[in-house]
Amino acid sequence: MSDISVIPAVKRERAGKGAARAIRREGLVPCVIYGDNKDPSMVSVDPRVIWKGLESGHFFSTVYTVDVEGGSKEKALVRDVQFHPVSDQVLHVDFVRAGKNTTLNVSVPVVFLNEDSCEGVKAGGIISYVRHEVEVICAATDVPSEFTLDLATAQVGDTIRISDIDMPEGVASAITDRDPVVVNIAAPKGAASADDAEEEGEAEEATSEE
Repeated sequence: MSDISVIPAVKRERAGKGAARAIRREGLVPCVIYGDNKDPSMVSVDPRVIWKGLESGHFFSTVYTVDVEGGSKEKALVRDVQFHPVSDQVLHVDFVRAGKNTTLNVSVPVVFLNEDSCEGVKAGGIISYVRHEVEVICAATDVPSEFTLDLATAQVGDTIRISDIDMPEGVASAITDRDPVVVNIAAPKGAASADDAEEEGEAEEATSEE
């Protein structure tokens, strides 16, 4: 399950665009924490903390303890991050409280293991990544930090789907009407055309014999 990390925060008193701009001029990021049938909490966070989380690759699947200076500590997940369209500055972050009864749709990263030693790759196949994240439904307190797929024994032509991922109890794919592909081991380029050429040659031989 996800690691619980701490995000230091400062309570902010005023809402609105003007107040948010003032927070950004101070070098901080305005944030809001909502959900769990409680009133929203307005806080501000150091952008370096936000970027550290974003660069980890697990920012949206980690349960954080938002530690408000002189106030409360709330467990929450990042729900949305807004960026400046030109500078990529973080403008705003939405957190949703991770209450005991809170159920979320969340995207969990997939980590692929043993890609270099994959048997299909050794046979000339090519790993084709279709999804690097899988959207799941689970309790907010039970969000997996990541899923792992071991490709060591995958063969040319193998297709690995979401249903092949070993998910913890209480965690299920948010896509229920189909079983999407996560990764497959494609045949090496030229292999299909070579097979086609061989089949065509056999067909020509059969025709000439007739």
